[in-house]
Amino acid sequence: MYVPAHFAMTDDQVAQVLARMGSAEFVTHHPETGLVATNLPFLFDPSLGPRGALLGHVARNNRQWSDPVEGEALVIVTETDHYVSPAWLPSTAEHGKVVPTWDYVTVHVYGEVVAHDDPEWTREVVRRLTEHHEARATADQARPWSTGDAADGHVDAMLRAIVGIEVQITRVVAKAKMAQNKTPADVRALADVLAAQGDSHGSAWLREVSLPAAERRAALLAEVAARKQPTA
Repeated sequence: MYVPAHFAMTDDQVAQVLARMGSAEFVTHHPETGLVATNLPFLFDPSLGPRGALLGHVARNNRQWSDPVEGEALVIVTETDHYVSPAWLPSTAEHGKVVPTWDYVTVHVYGEVVAHDDPEWTREVVRRLTEHHEARATADQARPWSTGDAADGHVDAMLRAIVGIEVQITRVVAKAKMAQNKTPADVRALADVLAAQGDSHGSAWLREVSLPAAERRAALLAEVAARKQPTA
């Protein structure tokens, strides 16, 4: 992935995105079938190995886990992505030098795939995934659902139909193209639009990360312009 310096993400930002992740595209390459992709919910565990691991599960009938994998797997995690209309931005009225674009925060995780055809390993991942997402899904409810609430024997039956997946992370390439190269006024306007659209992650990223970057850029441009002014 092409990552200009002003769209690069810090290690802390990457870790935060992975900690919040829901589902992601799990992409592998196989000798017979070529590229295969499945959308899967993953859980990031930073304690596993030198770079952490992504944990999930696939259907037992999905041959992506059982066919030999060539090279690294790729997991594409998207935090937010959205169209940017010039109609939203103050710069459009000021000078008109604005075009539509698409902004996003994405983390590409590469790693070695380990399949766990082990009901107890997979049961623990299912429990952790459930707790992770129930905590957010039922924030306003009295009690989140847990795997222990299922009918007797139902979880065991479902576990027989899935296989655990672990992606042991080898490297990460991350990019946040989030209006850092626009004016502070444009960033604020875009954050307001995303908040109104319900994109809380996108709006927060713009206010907490992009706006300070845009303000630094604006200050630098003003300083350069002042140096170019003739002195009396």
